[in-house]
Amino acid sequence: MNINDFISNYRNHPVLFVGTGISLRYLKNSHTWDGLLRKIAFDFKGNDEYYLDLKARYESNGKYDYPKIASALESEFTQALLQERNGKFKEVNDIFYAEMNKGNKLSRLKIYITQILSSLELKEEMQEEIGEFKNIRKNIGSIITTNYDGLIESIFEFSPLIGNDILLSNPYGSVYKIHGCVSDPLRVIITSEDYDNFSNKYELIRAQLLSIFIHNPIIFFGYNIGDNNIKELLKTIFTYIEPNSETAKQIRNNFLLVEYEEGSQSQEIGEHDIDLEGFATTIRINKIKTDDFSSIYKALGNLLLPISAMDIRKVQSIVKEIYAGGNIKVKITQDLDSLDNSDRILAIGSSRTIKYQYLTSNETMANYFVVIAEKNAEIVELIDKYTIASSQFFPIFGFDKIKKDLHCAPKLKAQQLAKLDKTIASIPPVCQTEHHTIAGILDDKAISPGYKTNAIFWAVWHGTVELEDCEKYLRGFEKKSGTDYRKLLCVYDYKKYKD
Repeated sequence: MNINDFISNYRNHPVLFVGTGISLRYLKNSHTWDGLLRKIAFDFKGNDEYYLDLKARYESNGKYDYPKIASALESEFTQALLQERNGKFKEVNDIFYAEMNKGNKLSRLKIYITQILSSLELKEEMQEEIGEFKNIRKNIGSIITTNYDGLIESIFEFSPLIGNDILLSNPYGSVYKIHGCVSDPLRVIITSEDYDNFSNKYELIRAQLLSIFIHNPIIFFGYNIGDNNIKELLKTIFTYIEPNSETAKQIRNNFLLVEYEEGSQSQEIGEHDIDLEGFATTIRINKIKTDDFSSIYKALGNLLLPISAMDIRKVQSIVKEIYAGGNIKVKITQDLDSLDNSDRILAIGSSRTIKYQYLTSNETMANYFVVIAEKNAEIVELIDKYTIASSQFFPIFGFDKIKKDLHCAPKLKAQQLAKLDKTIASIPPVCQTEHHTIAGILDDKAISPGYKTNAIFWAVWHGTVELEDCEKYLRGFEKKSGTDYRKLLCVYDYKKYKD
């Protein structure tokens, strides 16, 4: 079956299970489990032989026990840093003692791991594919990952849940990091002792995951068919569910393993049988072997579901507030146009009555990059209902790319261009610099604080500052309701999306 046909059958938000292969695909600085331990050992001893000796010590039948290798490495690493306080790993010791003063005992090895993996430098040649990956966010329920790095939450802007946090949180719109995260060295799981402790506390987490797997399609990225994470997950499911039952069949149909095959452009899904230790029957799952991840991302991005995963999270948060006895207003109406702009509105009723939610023009601009990334036509079509004065900055060009039949688009385009022309004509010579970065403009003491925005506007308009630099600056803007943000957003929007 073709990948588009397979994914178009989804009736619920898929959950992604993401492994190391995704970080290796998109990050300049990423490692396999073996590669990470090898790097630490080399940095520690200055040669490969020490690590090879560790591997030989913990090899059995051609397989390596990486948790035990990590335990041995941690023990020797700790002893060496105890003996040499201000040596090569002085910064690791600095962090260790600073945390001990706060009552937090951290592993020096794990501190070093977080230092190695904290950088998120993306591969330039993968930027387009990463953009397609990000566009699937609106249709993804949640993400589970065994990776330590922060790549997934940075791409999807989902909230990370580490370890047992999933038991107290809403998994929708979240990244569940079952083996820990670079943001919290204390909860990184890498040694044999870590895995033993994890297994002892895993039952409640197992139940939470089982619920997710039963009700949602699961797509595995960054793993291969023989990966222990895949096999352990299948064991978890089919320990509690009869392998030949209808529920088991439903789960199998929902599973898709995306396995990397260099150079392959295949878009066809086949079936694969997995033998699990302790199970009399094989488990059959769907699998695609390809290097064409873009086609998978596009199929997920084109999936039409009645509501986005983030909207479900918002509804669940409101329901949680109701349970907690929050200040809830009840309003009964048959006319959505009569609703005012309350803080949050939860509408319950017929699909014939409830068609849309209101965002103000200011809220739409504040959420500009999210709406554009998700190609959220339902939000964009509300622009026809806004009253936008000719004196207002409003970025219509990007929104028009999402929904071509906006009645107000020609008028708003003319308004926006007139505002931009008027602004550029009014910018004083002191702002007309040759800087090539926004950081350079902000650091230039010759440009007073009140003129910084005009200088950035001028540079973006004339192309001396790259649009990527402008986008990064706008995404980090603190006051998105202010004129400075709107002004820069409009010049970015025009330069990026003009015909």
